[in-house]
Amino acid sequence: MQADLARKFAVQVPRYTSYPTAPHFRSNIGDVQYVCWLAALPEAVQLSLYLHIPFCHRLCWYCGCNTKATQRYAPVAGYLRAVESEIVSVASLLPRLHAVTHIHWGGGSPNILTASDIGKIAGALRDAFSIDKRAEFAVEIDPRHMDAGKIAAFVEAGVTRVSVGVQDFHPAVQAAIGRRQNFETTKRIIEQLRHYNVASINVDLMYGLPRQTLESVDRTIAQVLDLDPDRIAVFGYAHLPERMKHQRLIPLAELPDMVERSAQSNRVGRRLVEHGYIRIGLDHFAKPSDKLVTAPIARNFQGYTTDQADTLIGIGASAIGRLPQGYVQNAVAVGDYERRIRSYGLATAKGRAFTGEDRMRGYVIERLMCELAFSAAEVRRRFGAAADAVIEEAKAVIASDQHGLVAGTAGGFMVTERGRPFIRSICAHFDAYLDRTSACHAAGV
Repeated sequence: MQADLARKFAVQVPRYTSYPTAPHFRSNIGDVQYVCWLAALPEAVQLSLYLHIPFCHRLCWYCGCNTKATQRYAPVAGYLRAVESEIVSVASLLPRLHAVTHIHWGGGSPNILTASDIGKIAGALRDAFSIDKRAEFAVEIDPRHMDAGKIAAFVEAGVTRVSVGVQDFHPAVQAAIGRRQNFETTKRIIEQLRHYNVASINVDLMYGLPRQTLESVDRTIAQVLDLDPDRIAVFGYAHLPERMKHQRLIPLAELPDMVERSAQSNRVGRRLVEHGYIRIGLDHFAKPSDKLVTAPIARNFQGYTTDQADTLIGIGASAIGRLPQGYVQNAVAVGDYERRIRSYGLATAKGRAFTGEDRMRGYVIERLMCELAFSAAEVRRRFGAAADAVIEEAKAVIASDQHGLVAGTAGGFMVTERGRPFIRSICAHFDAYLDRTSACHAAGV
């Protein structure tokens, strides 16, 4: 049954880290609109900051991030000057009583920065924004390019959570994705982070990679469990060589088919749950004591999070922000971003203003992605009579379900455990911007 479903759902659908999703952002949203939206924020708004570092020492062949490889530090240093300017520009437009409750540095590899520049950028954020003393500060790292000096710099900057990239420890898989990373190096860096009392360690894994098998997945999971991370994220590889030229280095013949991908995903989930981790939404796992389990969760461009801030401010090339009025995204190319910052102080290239229907459907999709359910009464309370349309759609999904993937509840709609692996396709049914004849409809849901 699971193999049949994997074949039926072999249709690419969004990851739903936003709604509307990024392909639907438009260039009619620019700096002027962004300034107006920032000016309209409540005086005591809570903020989340995302800082993008679009550089790596070497580009991994599977990568789908907005990043570029460099062996010279000069481009990074020049980019950081633009980032500091943007920090000052954005902060000058914020209400005086704002409070930053969450910070996330992503990339790329933020630890491509020197120890000195880690401290410098963290200091620029502290000087410009009112950061709550209890704020979570998360950073993504490549352990192959980490050392004691950089660890000390991140700790001094206030980092509380570190996400460590792994993907797969099997040498054959690593050779096929252009990322050589041994277990001993990864373990040593995690031990050093814990020595400095970094509160939370996350590990990022992938399935569906070239030459990956159930055996290699089992071996990697056993090694990851030895690292004892607080959270584990398990992402499916998306092969998009028409968009990501470096992915053309991965032969299509070496990729597992949809049935094998599904088996790998199921194997990882089963092993982690058996070991005591709690499954969160689609692809995250956490220890029972972790805040992802004990606190309300949301979903944004960094995945699943306990970040409940009202507004997300994106800083850096390609960074996306979310304000009450809509999304804004900076210029993607580093050169374009730097030019815009030099000229205008901001680099907003596109975005999307929310409609009332966007807010409603975005709420429903986020609740499904996070909780596998939504309450019809809560949707009506929030959105009034407009909720009737999406509730009727939910009833139609239940009526057409042939596989036990969804069910009605006393208060609304839920995705079953059988349906969890296909939750993005189920969410696609509520996406007004997608072709309604694809994804879940083609699969008979």
